[in-house]
Amino acid sequence: MLGTIVNILAILAGTTIGMLFRNGIPEKYNTTVFQAIALSVILIGLKSALGCPDILVIIISLAVGAVIGEFLAIEAHLKNLGDFLEKKFTAPNASTPSMSTAFVTASLLFCVGSMAIVGSLESGLTGNHDTLFAKSFLDGVTSIILTASLGIGVGLSAGAVLVYQGAITLAAGFIKPYLIPSVVSQMSGAGGLLIAAIGLNMIREKKIAVGNMLPAIFLPLIYYFATTLFK
Repeated sequence: MLGTIVNILAILAGTTIGMLFRNGIPEKYNTTVFQAIALSVILIGLKSALGCPDILVIIISLAVGAVIGEFLAIEAHLKNLGDFLEKKFTAPNASTPSMSTAFVTASLLFCVGSMAIVGSLESGLTGNHDTLFAKSFLDGVTSIILTASLGIGVGLSAGAVLVYQGAITLAAGFIKPYLIPSVVSQMSGAGGLLIAAIGLNMIREKKIAVGNMLPAIFLPLIYYFATTLFK
Protein backbone atom coordinates (compact mmCIF):
# COMPACT_ATOMS: atom_id res chain seq x y z
CA MET A 1 0.00 0.00 0.00
CA LEU A 2 3.06 2.30 0.07
CA GLY A 3 2.44 3.59 -3.46
CA THR A 4 -1.18 4.45 -2.69
CA ILE A 5 -0.25 6.16 0.58
CA VAL A 6 2.32 8.34 -1.21
CA ASN A 7 -0.33 9.12 -3.85
CA ILE A 8 -2.77 10.26 -1.18
CA LEU A 9 -0.16 12.47 0.50
CA ALA A 10 0.71 14.04 -2.87
CA ILE A 11 -2.95 14.91 -3.50
CA LEU A 12 -3.35 16.42 -0.04
CA ALA A 13 -0.11 18.41 -0.43
CA GLY A 14 -1.20 19.63 -3.85
CA THR A 15 -4.58 20.66 -2.47
CA THR A 16 -2.91 22.61 0.33
CA ILE A 17 -0.65 24.45 -2.12
CA GLY A 18 -3.58 25.06 -4.46
CA MET A 19 -5.57 26.71 -1.66
CA LEU A 20 -2.67 29.13 -1.08
CA PHE A 21 -2.88 30.20 -4.73
CA ARG A 22 -6.68 30.19 -4.87
CA ASN A 23 -7.13 33.91 -4.19
CA GLY A 24 -3.80 35.00 -5.64
CA ILE A 25 -4.36 34.12 -9.32
CA PRO A 26 -6.38 36.52 -11.49
CA GLU A 27 -9.54 34.90 -12.85
CA LYS A 28 -8.51 35.19 -16.49
CA TYR A 29 -5.27 33.26 -15.84
CA ASN A 30 -7.09 30.74 -13.69
CA THR A 31 -9.61 30.03 -16.45
CA THR A 32 -7.01 29.76 -19.21
CA VAL A 33 -4.74 27.44 -17.21
CA PHE A 34 -7.71 25.27 -16.28
CA GLN A 35 -8.66 24.96 -19.95
CA ALA A 36 -5.06 24.07 -20.82
CA ILE A 37 -5.10 21.32 -18.20
CA ALA A 38 -8.41 20.05 -19.60
CA LEU A 39 -6.90 19.79 -23.09
CA SER A 40 -3.89 17.96 -21.63
CA VAL A 41 -6.23 15.51 -19.88
CA ILE A 42 -8.00 14.85 -23.20
CA LEU A 43 -4.64 14.19 -24.88
CA ILE A 44 -3.56 11.77 -22.14
CA GLY A 45 -6.84 9.89 -22.40
CA LEU A 46 -6.80 9.62 -26.19
CA LYS A 47 -3.17 8.44 -26.19
CA SER A 48 -4.08 5.63 -23.80
CA ALA A 49 -7.24 4.73 -25.74
CA LEU A 50 -5.49 4.65 -29.12
CA GLY A 51 -2.90 2.26 -27.70
CA CYS A 52 -5.47 -0.56 -27.63
CA PRO A 53 -6.07 -2.38 -30.97
CA ASP A 54 -9.28 -4.08 -29.76
CA ILE A 55 -11.66 -1.22 -30.57
CA LEU A 56 -14.76 -3.43 -30.66
CA VAL A 57 -14.11 -4.71 -27.13
CA ILE A 58 -13.80 -1.12 -25.88
CA ILE A 59 -17.05 -0.09 -27.61
CA ILE A 60 -18.98 -3.02 -26.16
CA SER A 61 -17.43 -2.49 -22.71
CA LEU A 62 -18.42 1.19 -22.71
CA ALA A 63 -21.97 0.46 -23.87
CA VAL A 64 -22.58 -2.34 -21.36
CA GLY A 65 -20.70 -0.52 -18.62
CA ALA A 66 -22.83 2.58 -19.14
CA VAL A 67 -26.01 0.52 -18.71
CA ILE A 68 -24.68 -1.03 -15.50
CA GLY A 69 -23.51 2.35 -14.21
CA GLU A 70 -26.84 3.99 -14.96
CA PHE A 71 -28.64 1.19 -13.15
CA LEU A 72 -26.35 1.58 -10.13
CA ALA A 73 -26.50 5.41 -10.40
CA ILE A 74 -22.77 5.68 -9.66
CA GLU A 75 -22.51 9.32 -10.73
CA ALA A 76 -25.49 10.31 -8.55
CA HIS A 77 -24.01 8.52 -5.53
CA LEU A 78 -20.68 10.31 -6.01
CA LYS A 79 -22.44 13.66 -6.28
CA ASN A 80 -24.60 12.95 -3.24
CA LEU A 81 -21.47 12.10 -1.26
CA GLY A 82 -19.86 15.35 -2.38
CA ASP A 83 -23.00 17.33 -1.48
CA PHE A 84 -23.11 15.70 1.95
CA LEU A 85 -19.47 16.60 2.61
CA GLU A 86 -20.09 20.12 1.37
CA LYS A 87 -23.00 20.64 3.77
CA LYS A 88 -20.97 19.10 6.57
CA PHE A 89 -17.81 21.13 6.22
CA THR A 90 -18.44 24.28 4.19
CA ALA A 91 -20.87 27.12 3.81
CA PRO A 92 -22.48 27.36 0.35
CA ASN A 93 -21.03 30.04 -1.93
CA ALA A 94 -22.75 30.64 -5.24
CA SER A 95 -19.68 32.38 -6.69
CA THR A 96 -17.46 29.28 -6.49
CA PRO A 97 -17.82 25.72 -7.83
CA SER A 98 -19.45 23.33 -5.37
CA MET A 99 -17.39 20.93 -3.29
CA SER A 100 -19.24 18.04 -4.92
CA THR A 101 -18.10 19.23 -8.37
CA ALA A 102 -14.48 19.37 -7.19
CA PHE A 103 -14.73 16.00 -5.44
CA VAL A 104 -16.33 14.15 -8.37
CA THR A 105 -14.05 15.71 -11.00
CA ALA A 106 -10.84 15.00 -9.06
CA SER A 107 -11.91 11.51 -7.94
CA LEU A 108 -12.69 10.40 -11.48
CA LEU A 109 -9.54 11.97 -12.88
CA PHE A 110 -7.26 10.36 -10.29
CA CYS A 111 -8.94 6.94 -10.30
CA VAL A 112 -9.92 6.23 -13.90
CA GLY A 113 -6.50 6.25 -15.55
CA SER A 114 -4.48 3.24 -16.56
CA MET A 115 -1.69 4.29 -14.17
CA ALA A 116 -4.06 3.80 -11.24
CA ILE A 117 -4.91 0.27 -12.38
CA VAL A 118 -1.49 -0.89 -13.55
CA GLY A 119 0.36 0.84 -10.70
CA SER A 120 -1.89 -0.68 -8.05
CA LEU A 121 -1.48 -4.13 -9.59
CA GLU A 122 2.31 -3.75 -9.64
CA SER A 123 2.28 -2.71 -5.99
CA GLY A 124 0.18 -5.70 -4.98
CA LEU A 125 1.91 -8.30 -7.15
CA THR A 126 5.59 -7.34 -7.02
CA GLY A 127 5.96 -4.57 -4.45
CA ASN A 128 7.14 -2.24 -7.24
CA HIS A 129 5.69 1.22 -6.54
CA ASP A 130 7.44 3.16 -9.33
CA THR A 131 4.29 3.66 -11.43
CA LEU A 132 2.30 4.95 -8.47
CA PHE A 133 5.19 7.20 -7.45
CA ALA A 134 5.14 8.74 -10.93
CA LYS A 135 1.34 9.02 -10.73
CA SER A 136 1.69 10.69 -7.34
CA PHE A 137 3.82 13.45 -8.84
CA LEU A 138 1.33 14.01 -11.68
CA ASP A 139 -1.67 13.95 -9.32
CA GLY A 140 0.06 16.36 -6.95
CA VAL A 141 0.69 18.92 -9.69
CA THR A 142 -2.82 18.44 -11.10
CA SER A 143 -4.41 18.85 -7.67
CA ILE A 144 -2.68 22.23 -7.26
CA ILE A 145 -4.26 23.52 -10.45
CA LEU A 146 -7.64 21.88 -9.83
CA THR A 147 -7.79 23.26 -6.29
CA ALA A 148 -6.93 26.76 -7.48
CA SER A 149 -9.92 26.50 -9.83
CA LEU A 150 -12.43 24.29 -8.01
CA GLY A 151 -11.58 24.55 -4.32
CA ILE A 152 -10.76 22.34 -1.38
CA GLY A 153 -13.13 19.57 -2.49
CA VAL A 154 -10.27 18.25 -4.61
CA GLY A 155 -8.56 17.06 -1.42
CA LEU A 156 -11.51 14.81 -0.60
CA SER A 157 -10.64 12.72 -3.65
CA ALA A 158 -7.75 11.28 -1.60
CA GLY A 159 -10.33 9.10 0.15
CA ALA A 160 -11.62 7.79 -3.19
CA VAL A 161 -8.05 7.03 -4.29
CA LEU A 162 -7.43 5.12 -1.05
CA VAL A 163 -10.50 2.92 -1.52
CA TYR A 164 -10.08 2.40 -5.27
CA GLN A 165 -6.34 1.79 -5.54
CA GLY A 166 -6.23 0.01 -2.19
CA ALA A 167 -8.89 -2.46 -3.31
CA ILE A 168 -7.04 -3.20 -6.56
CA THR A 169 -3.74 -3.66 -4.71
CA LEU A 170 -5.25 -6.06 -2.20
CA ALA A 171 -7.09 -8.01 -4.93
CA ALA A 172 -4.03 -8.22 -7.19
CA GLY A 173 -3.03 -11.70 -6.06
CA PHE A 174 -6.44 -13.13 -6.95
CA ILE A 175 -6.74 -11.56 -10.41
CA LYS A 176 -3.09 -12.05 -11.45
CA PRO A 177 -3.75 -15.14 -13.65
CA TYR A 178 -6.26 -13.18 -15.73
CA LEU A 179 -4.14 -10.09 -16.36
CA ILE A 180 -2.83 -11.08 -19.76
CA PRO A 181 -1.47 -8.20 -21.90
CA SER A 182 -4.59 -7.98 -24.10
CA VAL A 183 -6.89 -7.61 -21.08
CA VAL A 184 -4.70 -4.91 -19.52
CA SER A 185 -4.63 -3.12 -22.88
CA GLN A 186 -8.42 -3.24 -23.15
CA MET A 187 -8.87 -1.95 -19.60
CA SER A 188 -6.42 0.88 -20.27
CA GLY A 189 -8.18 1.70 -23.54
CA ALA A 190 -11.58 2.01 -21.89
CA GLY A 191 -10.06 4.03 -19.06
CA GLY A 192 -8.34 6.30 -21.58
CA LEU A 193 -11.62 7.20 -23.24
CA LEU A 194 -13.13 8.01 -19.86
CA ILE A 195 -10.17 10.26 -19.07
CA ALA A 196 -10.76 12.09 -22.35
CA ALA A 197 -14.41 12.48 -21.36
CA ILE A 198 -13.34 14.00 -18.03
CA GLY A 199 -11.26 16.53 -19.95
CA LEU A 200 -14.29 17.42 -22.05
CA ASN A 201 -16.38 17.83 -18.90
CA MET A 202 -13.86 20.34 -17.59
CA ILE A 203 -14.51 22.70 -20.53
CA ARG A 204 -18.09 21.89 -21.59
CA GLU A 205 -21.29 23.04 -19.97
CA LYS A 206 -23.17 19.85 -20.86
CA LYS A 207 -21.49 17.05 -18.93
CA ILE A 208 -20.86 13.41 -19.82
CA ALA A 209 -21.85 11.01 -17.02
CA VAL A 210 -18.35 9.54 -16.73
CA GLY A 211 -19.05 8.07 -13.29
CA ASN A 212 -21.78 5.87 -14.72
CA MET A 213 -19.32 4.47 -17.27
CA LEU A 214 -16.75 3.31 -14.69
CA PRO A 215 -17.81 -0.39 -14.86
CA ALA A 216 -16.57 -0.40 -18.48
CA ILE A 217 -12.96 -0.43 -17.25
CA PHE A 218 -13.37 -3.80 -15.56
CA LEU A 219 -15.62 -5.55 -18.09
CA PRO A 220 -12.71 -6.88 -20.22
CA LEU A 221 -11.28 -8.53 -17.10
CA ILE A 222 -14.68 -9.91 -16.09
CA TYR A 223 -15.27 -11.23 -19.62
CA TYR A 224 -11.89 -12.96 -19.75
CA PHE A 225 -12.45 -14.41 -16.26
CA ALA A 226 -15.87 -15.77 -17.29
CA THR A 227 -14.65 -17.33 -20.54
CA THR A 228 -11.69 -18.93 -18.74
CA LEU A 229 -13.94 -20.27 -16.01
CA PHE A 230 -16.42 -21.87 -18.38
CA LYS A 231 -13.71 -23.40 -20.53
